[in-house]
Amino acid sequence: MKIPFNKPYFTGKETTYIKDAVERGMISGNGYYTKRCQTFFENNFGFKKALLTTSCTDALEMCAILANISPGDEVIVPSYTFVSSALAFVRQGAKIVFADSKADNPNIDETKLEGLINDKTKAIVVVHYAGVSCKMNTIMAIANTYNLLVIEDAAQAIGSKFNGKYLGSIGHMATFSFHETKNIISGEGGLLAINDDRFVNRAEIIWEKGTNRAEFFRGEVNKYGWVDTGSSFLPSEIIAAFLWAQIENIDTIQKRRLELWHFYNDSLGDWAKKHEIQLMPEPKRETNNAHMFYLVCKTIEQRDAIIQHLKTKDILSVFHYLSLHSSEFYKDKHDGRTLPNSDKFSERLLRLPMFYELDIAKVVEHLISY
Repeated sequence: MKIPFNKPYFTGKETTYIKDAVERGMISGNGYYTKRCQTFFENNFGFKKALLTTSCTDALEMCAILANISPGDEVIVPSYTFVSSALAFVRQGAKIVFADSKADNPNIDETKLEGLINDKTKAIVVVHYAGVSCKMNTIMAIANTYNLLVIEDAAQAIGSKFNGKYLGSIGHMATFSFHETKNIISGEGGLLAINDDRFVNRAEIIWEKGTNRAEFFRGEVNKYGWVDTGSSFLPSEIIAAFLWAQIENIDTIQKRRLELWHFYNDSLGDWAKKHEIQLMPEPKRETNNAHMFYLVCKTIEQRDAIIQHLKTKDILSVFHYLSLHSSEFYKDKHDGRTLPNSDKFSERLLRLPMFYELDIAKVVEHLISY
């Protein structure tokens, strides 16, 4: 039996809640299940305002609009990330200044940030890779010194913490993904979290196509109209209903993923040393939401060989991001700096299968036989 890299987990209640949403007679958006999901995140994760979106990319685009990014502005973004982390700001006309990863993990190197800041810098985007926090105390201090916005791309980081605070509640704004590869899912889907009062009201207007429609339905204005820029960022009630079933089971899902993470970590230590492979570091000050388990191979050839070895055993393992600073789209716009750590992870990082119903013993058995 083949073992895929990812398999969506269904709690059993998804179709029940979708049927309920249909029977309630409103499936467009910002209805019963949307409000239920948003209230959960506000009450349990410490966000001042939570808005469901159709994707994490949409949530990032809302951040770029809220930050008033315009041509001539610069935004600092890690090179080792998904294209959306940068693209949302490029669409607003920003120049992207790519930052390198740390030597021991793919997160942004906070010690190099100040050297990238100038009077055109408007925001810093941090990506909590594998659900493990960037050094948010240092990053927020730098942002405060230079009056910059911090946007947390927490696509992979649902439920993770830094110094006791949930990721996504520390920066001025944050985004999450509920894509089917994430810990809790809705197929596609995302969340915008707002933590700065300045952006709360405008976020809702941008979310509702540039109108004050949400205020109208709450009875706060007697009519609604076009008052700002925006787009149709809110998801349907079908997506929200699916997500609610996942939210109800978030503790069970996280517990299972942590069991899998620790099985990998406990089983692969000797094998990794033998082959000079680095295992994903176990978070210390930060918490671990077990979004993924990765290896950093000695060489790109070793990584390719392990992928091929597992493939012969019907197990799919995959590498991850290619450095954005050398991408076809942006390489000619990059300032020419080398980003060796980002390139190292692009060439040598390998992700192992991670999903709720994984036969992890089989994966480990065949990995050790390499």
